[in-house]
Order: sequence, then C-alpha cells, then structure tokens
Amino acid sequence: MPSIAAADMVVFLGYFVVVTGVALWAARKPKSHDRSAEDFFLAGRALPWWVVGASLIAANISTEQIIAMNGTAFESGIAVVSYSWIGAALSILIVAKFLLPTFLRMGIYSMPEFLRRRYDARVSMAMGVFWLMVYVFVNLTSVLSLGAITLQSVWGLSIGKGVILLAALSGLYTIYGGLSSVAWTDFIQVAVLVAGGLLITWLGLDAVGGGEGATRGFFALIEKEPEKFHTVLASDHQELPWTGVFFGGLWIAAIAYWGCNQYIIQRALASKNLAEAQKGLLFASFLSLVVSVLIVLPGVIAHALYENQIAERDQAFPMLVRNLAPSGAAGLILAALVAAIVSSLNSMTNSAATIFTMDIYRTVIRPSASQRELVSIGRIASAVAIVLAVSLAPTVASFGRLFAFIQEYSGFIFPGVVVIFLLGLYWRKTTSNAALTVVLSTIPVSALFKIACPSLAFLNRMTLTFVVLAFMAIAISHFSNESEATSDTTFSANDARRAPLTFTLGATVVLGILAALYLYFW
Repeated sequence: MPSIAAADMVVFLGYFVVVTGVALWAARKPKSHDRSAEDFFLAGRALPWWVVGASLIAANISTEQIIAMNGTAFESGIAVVSYSWIGAALSILIVAKFLLPTFLRMGIYSMPEFLRRRYDARVSMAMGVFWLMVYVFVNLTSVLSLGAITLQSVWGLSIGKGVILLAALSGLYTIYGGLSSVAWTDFIQVAVLVAGGLLITWLGLDAVGGGEGATRGFFALIEKEPEKFHTVLASDHQELPWTGVFFGGLWIAAIAYWGCNQYIIQRALASKNLAEAQKGLLFASFLSLVVSVLIVLPGVIAHALYENQIAERDQAFPMLVRNLAPSGAAGLILAALVAAIVSSLNSMTNSAATIFTMDIYRTVIRPSASQRELVSIGRIASAVAIVLAVSLAPTVASFGRLFAFIQEYSGFIFPGVVVIFLLGLYWRKTTSNAALTVVLSTIPVSALFKIACPSLAFLNRMTLTFVVLAFMAIAISHFSNESEATSDTTFSANDARRAPLTFTLGATVVLGILAALYLYFW
C-alpha cells in the first residue's frame, strides 16, 4: 500500500493553503452579503484575458485528461491527442471568431438564456435540464471518480474517502466565492498542473532513455513504441476512427464543449469585453498545445516501462507518479492532479448552479427574487450538485474506461446542442418548434443508432445523429409559419470583423503549428 512521505504532505497541504487564501482574497469585494448575481456567477464581467485563458484550460484539464487520456494513449497511442489539437486548440479559435461575438453582444449569463431569447422558454428549459443532468450525473461524478482512483493508486486512500476529500476541497471556496474565486485560483492551478505534468514526463523520458536525459529518452520511446506515434487510426477503431476525428463527431463534440457548454464558455462571458475575451481564448489555444504533451506522452511512457504491471489503463499515470517521483516532487505532482480535479469540479458546480438559479429558479419558480436571494440559491444549488455527485461517484468509479464513458454519454446530447446553436445563430428561419423537436429527439435518436448499430464508433454515431437532427430542424422550419429571428440574436458580418489583430496573427501561428504536428505524426 502506498504511503505518504512527510515532504509530500507538506508540499500538498502548503499548496492548498495558498490556493484557499487566493480564493478568499478574490471573493472579498464586494462583500459576500452585498454580491449581485453578476458578481457571483460572472465575476462582475471584469476578468482580464490572461485569467480567462488560464481558467478555460484549468476548467477543461482534469482527471478526464490527465488520467483518462493518458490511459487511452497507453492503450491506443497518441491519436487521442486530436481531442487537444482539433478538439481544443483549433475549436477554441472557431468559437472565439464565430460564436462568442454574438453571445457577448447579447450580454447573456448562460447558454439557456441565449436559447430563451433566440427561441423560447420551452427550448431553454429543456436544454437547461439536459445540461444539469450531464454536469451532475456524467461530468461531476466522472471527475470525482477518476480523482479518487488517482488518490487510491498513489496514496492508498479508499475510493469513498478520496471522493469526499475532493468534494470538500472543491466546495470549500466555490460555494462561498462563486466564479471570481474559481477563475483567479485557476490561474495558479494551471501553473502547478503544467509544472507537475512536465516533471513526471521529463522523469519518465529519462527512465526510458536509461538515465541519459529526456531528449534521448524521447527518441528511444519512438524507437521502442513506433506504433503508438500515429495520429490517424483505422476507420473502424471504436474510440478514435479517423472518419469521426477529422470529419465528424470530434468536431461536433468540440463545438458543443467549447462554444455551447456553460462551464467552459462562462469564463469568456465574464471577460471585460470582446477583444479581451478573444485574446483570452487565443491564450487558451496556445496553452492547449502545451498541455497536449502532458495528456498523452506519459501514457506511452507507462506502456514502455510498465506494460505488464498495469491491469487497467487508467492506472498508467498514477503508476509513473508512484514509481518515478522523488520525495517532495510526488506531493507537487499530486497537488497538480488534485488542482486539476478541483478546478473542473469548481467550474462544473458553479455552472450547474448558474443554470439552475438564472434559468430555472429566476425564470420559472420565483421571477421576483432579489439579488441576495439569487446568490443564496446559487450557493445551495452548488452544494446539492456536489452532494449528488459524491453519492454516485463510487459506483461510476467501478465502470472503468471512464474517458470513453464521458465522451460517449455526453455525445448523446452534443449533436442536438450544436444543431440548435449553429442554426439559431446562422439561419434566421430556424423556428422554436424545430429547436424543441431537436432537443427532445437528440437522446432518442442517439440511443436508436447505438441499439441499431452497436459496433459503430461513438464519434461516427454522433455524426449520423447530427445529420438526422439538422435535416429534421431544417424541414420543420421550412414548413413553418413562424416569423424569422431578429438580428439581435443571430450572427452578423460585423461580429466577424471585430477580432483584434493579435487574435488573427496568433490564430495563424496556431494553425501552422497544428499542420506541422499532423504531418510529422501522421
């Protein structure tokens, strides 16, 4: 059973003392009892670009990536990095250019609010309920489960105790401070995450190279595991078919995740202005390229070093930490992992509370609620979401292959989300009835394809679902007598021209880097 070294415990606890202090500092103004809903849920719309970008990546990077994607890389190689290259770096730029300008111009709090203003309350409510279900029953429970598995592997904590510890660390300041505390601590979390991930990657490469340095180890790793260094896999691969990665489901998941997902886009909605938001998303795009190294290379390293000692693929990264990290460094790396977990938990919890409070409680239950009441309800909703996730996480932890679990079951909703948002933004004739039909049909259509074509990869299944739902929406809208949407809620040419020069130049650099990487690792 792993034991906790004194130096590791000091580093680990010292880190969380600092983070908690920063969280309380960020929440100090305005005073808690005077905070408005905008202060609590959108940090007063005052976040600078570097906080927006760092917070986006911190919200995204969690055990789903550090543990589960490295587990996938352990089994299938670096092809899963497309979730970071296409599914993050490139997709973030598309969202910044073609979705975000309209959202910020409208001054919305949440994605369901956009749907209410573009369509009607029925669409907003239905989608809000679906998002709450995904956040609590898929995202929060999976992140807690993977985190608890990591703590069990590295330090020997039981799954139940690990879940409670992570939930307590998350709720410590999220419930009190709201998005402001979450976003400002995310900046620290990213720095620690990258430092810890780079350290274990460096140590692993050095071990593969026989102690002759990380550079020698990298080329030795390619020589030893050549089949792992391909970004294109067969079209019938169950998790990463090239058809779904480059032409279908991965794009749908990425646009839904980065552009229509409350707990991600909420950071951009909280920025000072559009230019600041777009620079923040550009920064996030660059960070995703750096982080991509940390979410696949350790998995391949673990395969080269410990292939016969790892029974479950999600144990790959914890195995490296346990066997390679020196005293003290293990505490930093574990702090980085827990930081990633807590950051994502914070983001998901705050966003679930935002949707419930602003789109269900304020709209349906109590429209006359005061600002103080809304903040109180937001805190209660945050606590309830965490408690529900804690109760379910130990069961989810027993499923295994949790990255595939997260992607597949989020993918039941993603096609419908992308259809109603893209058609809503870019085709004024899209009607409320069409959007509602898509929302109510996305899970049944996805389930039908899963039952009828059980061997079909989930990325390809998402593509087919998207096509069916888009055709359905277009057909219903075409034969409808509803009036067209106004320009206030749709994308305009002026929106596209508002990107600053720094964003355009930076986006060009990112595209060049991605092209070079895919050509090299084809």
